[in-house]
Amino acid sequence: MPRLSFAAAAVMGLLAAVSPAFADGGKMPRIVSLTGHGEVRSTPDIAFVTSGVSTQGETAAEALAANTKAMTGLFAALKDAGIEDKDIQTSNFSVQPRYDFSNGQAPKLVGYDVSNNVTVKLRKVDTLGALLDKMVQSGSNQISGVSFDVSQPEEAMDEARKLATQDATRKAKLYARAMGVELGNVMQISEGSSAVPPPLPFVRGAAMMKADAAPVPVAAGEQTLAADVNIIWEIKQP
Repeated sequence: MPRLSFAAAAVMGLLAAVSPAFADGGKMPRIVSLTGHGEVRSTPDIAFVTSGVSTQGETAAEALAANTKAMTGLFAALKDAGIEDKDIQTSNFSVQPRYDFSNGQAPKLVGYDVSNNVTVKLRKVDTLGALLDKMVQSGSNQISGVSFDVSQPEEAMDEARKLATQDATRKAKLYARAMGVELGNVMQISEGSSAVPPPLPFVRGAAMMKADAAPVPVAAGEQTLAADVNIIWEIKQP
């Protein structure tokens, strides 16, 4: 079933609400339906980083044993950095055979790769660079991404809602003046909201970083919190 647009769904909801008027022989109300948009930029105060270890071995057991040892070191480093258990979550674990496709011959099994990754929630963004460095020094050779978020977005979202309402009202009044009509009572309000993330720093190839490197430079930037609102007004009868 095809999805309805935000505005179309709002109009259909209005038609359903006024359908009893048709049953009684009433007239369909004249309306103005406008969508408003509001955005507020906030500084992120939490970060998420996915890190882990990839190991190889001639057998799956050998690769797994090496991976388990390295991951134990990574977990210890995270604990030492003050990361709580509740903020560490396994996000990927895989065991894959590795083949040699060289010389145009049939694939030959040459070993196994084991990968184990965890996603870490960091509640102090200003310590992210030091944590990345600590992960690498503890043996992590996979850092697949970094993202940021706002832990308590409610206040910013409420401000975005106000801006969205003002935007919809401004446009509705503009159209009403252009058409020579006057807005009446608000008949319906419906909301849609979203968080628009900024470009995120992305880190790969952690094994290539120097073990004695300084804390990794990172920038949290700003997070855009957005709200959309659709408002339907009745047009006053002349």
